[in-house]
Amino acid sequence: MRSWWWKILGTLFVGIAIIAGILIPVPRLDITNESIRNLYFHVPMWFTMIALFSGACYYSIKHLVSGDLRHDVYAVQLTNTGILFSILGMLTGMEWAQYTWGEAWSNDPKQLTTALCMLIYFAYSILRGGIKDDEKRGKISSVYNIFAFAMMIPLIFVIPRMVDSLHPGNGGNPAFKKYDLDNTMRLVFYPAVAGWILLGTWIATLKIRLELVQFNRDNDFLFKS
Repeated sequence: MRSWWWKILGTLFVGIAIIAGILIPVPRLDITNESIRNLYFHVPMWFTMIALFSGACYYSIKHLVSGDLRHDVYAVQLTNTGILFSILGMLTGMEWAQYTWGEAWSNDPKQLTTALCMLIYFAYSILRGGIKDDEKRGKISSVYNIFAFAMMIPLIFVIPRMVDSLHPGNGGNPAFKKYDLDNTMRLVFYPAVAGWILLGTWIATLKIRLELVQFNRDNDFLFKS
């Protein structure tokens, strides 16, 4: 992951999302109007969170299979970065809701299930902080991380679709592409998703490398990142 090309690509895509997302015309619809520009920021935050949590689950499984503490380092830093993007996703969503639904928090089912998912991952960080032994902490937190990922799937993708929701694409509401995501917006939205995912991965890899250096210093054990 030390190759430079994907970092430049991610930076370019995020730059396009920010500049074009602010400047290009968008469909002028009732209620959403100009606030639909938040689509380039709010939705990619969740895609990035899911991608990072998926990677964390993968490395948690690898740690349980191999016992290699390096895999635990990958898992925890991917999770921490995913938590960061979950917070950004929630904040951008609340801002959008303020302008379209009239209030930042309306107890919408998707808001509630997403908040519950975030609390589950917050508990992961608390759990790790309460265990001092590296091997024990790695195994227990890996099992919890897999559990958290398994809970994320129904909380984000299943339950909100089973009940009425203000979110597009849930509870009978049409998704954005059904009525207002035009071709011009797609040219920005898809690169935005890819760009934020690459940026989140970049942040996670930097944190991983720093953590491996610290682990090597504290334990006098060499890991190659």
